[in-house]
Amino acid sequence: MNDIHASYPTIRPAMQAGRFYEADATLLSREVDSLLARHAIQGGYHNVAALIVPHAGYYFSGNVAATAFATLDPKRRYKRVFLIGPSHYEWLNGASVNTGDDAYETPLGRVWVDRETGNSLCDADSVFAYNPNAHDREHCLEVQLPFLQRQMAEVPPIVPIIVSTNSEAKLRRIAYALQPYFNDDNLFVISSDFSHYPSYQDAVEVDGRTRKAIESRNVEQFISVLESNARSGKHNLATSACGEYAIITLMLMMGRNEVVNHLLYQNSGDVEHGDKNRVVGYHAFAIYRNKPAKGDVGHDAGFSLTDDEKNTLKAIAWKSLRSAFHGDSTMPRVESDRLRERCGAFVTLTKRGQLRGCIGHFGEDTPLYEMVYRMARAAAFDDPRFNEVREEELDDIDIEISVLTPMRRIHSLDEFILHRHGLYIRKGYHSGTFLPQVADEVNWTKEEFVGHCSRDKAGLGWDGWRDAELYVYEAIVF
Repeated sequence: MNDIHASYPTIRPAMQAGRFYEADATLLSREVDSLLARHAIQGGYHNVAALIVPHAGYYFSGNVAATAFATLDPKRRYKRVFLIGPSHYEWLNGASVNTGDDAYETPLGRVWVDRETGNSLCDADSVFAYNPNAHDREHCLEVQLPFLQRQMAEVPPIVPIIVSTNSEAKLRRIAYALQPYFNDDNLFVISSDFSHYPSYQDAVEVDGRTRKAIESRNVEQFISVLESNARSGKHNLATSACGEYAIITLMLMMGRNEVVNHLLYQNSGDVEHGDKNRVVGYHAFAIYRNKPAKGDVGHDAGFSLTDDEKNTLKAIAWKSLRSAFHGDSTMPRVESDRLRERCGAFVTLTKRGQLRGCIGHFGEDTPLYEMVYRMARAAAFDDPRFNEVREEELDDIDIEISVLTPMRRIHSLDEFILHRHGLYIRKGYHSGTFLPQVADEVNWTKEEFVGHCSRDKAGLGWDGWRDAELYVYEAIVF
């Protein structure tokens, strides 16, 4: 590091050592290793993109935090770690990136700061700046470092960011600037505790609602739940999530390939001699990408289905339809690992060649066989364009299944291949898609395909796609 940093680097001291965690290196290593060992996962999760972890003293929240850090594969090499959390001391109306320190000190050694990336963020948008007061005493990022130091074989440089603004526009600017870094090269660690100071039972109730909102990946739902919690009249409830703005930043960056996995919930009333009348809630989440890491064979490179697997999915779709008329919702079981992969899918029903229903889901949060089972019923009974399918119609119904590969963000129409790619357009509350096979049914140019999708499906107008997010995906149709 001597060739990168100054001969006399600026070091941020371990301000919380002896308070939030052990100050002695041996005791701290023993404490963190013991917590991680409780939740050890062989090989870790593949493709961990982000973690949401608490930041209280280890006595209270260390067990929950460890469940998240234990998902990291020690052999995985990230280029940098973005640490993002709330400000407990300074109102910023923006975000502060620590570009003033070369490293953070802990009893376990130094963790270097990627000042170059921090300066790039500040240059990219004035919503970022460096405010020393936001970092000097702040504990929410510091307490994550010993876990990284003990779980990772080598801790990459960190980018410490404090987010402190309730402006939706500014949060979107922050997320937009960070979006290019939200890829397989980097890990994002979001620091947040949850309910503050209600009773034990009220915390369990409030934090349960907040958990579901995060799992929905819907920013508006998350904000709505926090507002509802605040209006609930729970005694002593000061906040549902002190890292609300950091979590929103993460949610705004997330695309359709990220899966939110809740790991553990506890609150301070769960520890020995914990006060159950006044608690703080702690959640741990791992957000991972439903695709192999670089160098592995991914969906785009080789995802396919055998004829037997296609026939099995067709049989599952038919079972879903027929059993619905007899009150049977038993999910079939499959042994194929490929059919248990998490993929999006559309199911299209036609009757004598005419569309009778089509419903699909992009989210890669459900095994493929289960997705097909659910979408078959949804196409038959939930498509608002048609009356529900009747049992006597089944003999005239044909089923087409489109299994979707993970979506990929594009930044130019040059990356979109007509007839091969489906298109998903998203801007704010608006979104819409055309499956790849739509191009086979119409005589449109690429520009017309995109314009119609933007206007007719996303409701953004013919040229609305130009400042929207564009994603492409492929489909296996049978």
